[in-house]
Amino acid sequence: MNVSVLTTSSRKAGGLFYSVRWLSKALADEGCVPEIFSPEDEYSKEDLPVWDPLKVALYQAAGPMQTSLQLRRMLKASGADLIHLHGIWMDNQWAAMQYQRKNDVPVVVSPRGMLDPWAVQNSAWKKTLVEALFAKKALQEATCIHALCRSEVDSIRAYGLTNPVALIPNGVELPEPGRLPPIADRKTILFLGRIHPKKGIAELLEAWSRFRGDWKLLVAGWDDGGHNEGLQAKAATLGLKNIEFIGPKYGEEKDELLRSVDAFILPSFSEGLPMSVLEAWSYGLPAVITDFCNLPEGFESDAAVRIEPRADSIVRGLETMATMSDEERAAMGSAGRSLVEEKFTWSKIAGNMRRVYDWCLTGKNPPECLELI
Repeated sequence: MNVSVLTTSSRKAGGLFYSVRWLSKALADEGCVPEIFSPEDEYSKEDLPVWDPLKVALYQAAGPMQTSLQLRRMLKASGADLIHLHGIWMDNQWAAMQYQRKNDVPVVVSPRGMLDPWAVQNSAWKKTLVEALFAKKALQEATCIHALCRSEVDSIRAYGLTNPVALIPNGVELPEPGRLPPIADRKTILFLGRIHPKKGIAELLEAWSRFRGDWKLLVAGWDDGGHNEGLQAKAATLGLKNIEFIGPKYGEEKDELLRSVDAFILPSFSEGLPMSVLEAWSYGLPAVITDFCNLPEGFESDAAVRIEPRADSIVRGLETMATMSDEERAAMGSAGRSLVEEKFTWSKIAGNMRRVYDWCLTGKNPPECLELI
């Protein structure tokens, strides 16, 4: 089965850089032949090797919607049996719909949290325009929509879509167990992710100004939209101590970072299903997260401390983590690791996605993860 995967193949995709890549590689083990179609950016060629042995076709795109005639020509030549689009609101969604109409080829759309209420309201006027141009029609015509969690299914239905929905979570590759020496002379909690307002970092900084624990906060991630400078200025204005902005971390640097810290925090306002939390759990880290991370299993299995994306709530979460013993934090991290092993490995996830693909092509044997109205 030849599958054209529309995504961004570089680190600029944030969590999709990992989730789409690992899913595509796992699908190759399930008998699919994924070909990745991605707009070219300043990191694309540098990041190409991590996609091996998958084929990645880079195309030129322009403007805020990454418009590309080249993508349409490449899709026409691809001979795809199925298109899988990751993310919406961009020109590749329009291109997928056009290809679907001309060639009667099924399209699977993974909104990746972009239909959540917070996400829809963010830059709402731009999305209203794109919605009118093509986005809503393209979603309505999709053969299947892929949701990462129950909350995303609810968001898809609230948007007015009646398509079949496949409920399949993200996953991670399990690292070998092991710790490295501490990164600081005190306990350290890590934020790792996109530097963006929806991640609740500003609220985390406000909370850190009130937190009295003898911990260090590391803020790691790439700057999406120029927010990092403002956050560092806010930290300086608040006179924050024991905090460090350490920039993006990839590969071995990220592995060493996750092995060197004591806990993880994501005070997010909106997520699909965050890779960063799954990665933290895979390294045996206890987590402090919001309900908007859409991982209720974490609270049910005592792998996470629940907070809201408000400074007062974040302070309480930090204090809860700080007052735990080393043994209690280790038990919480171990519960997270067990949860990932049980529910979030790529072999299980890719098997379900392959069954969704088969159903899209044949209309037969709908898998258990598929919800029909």
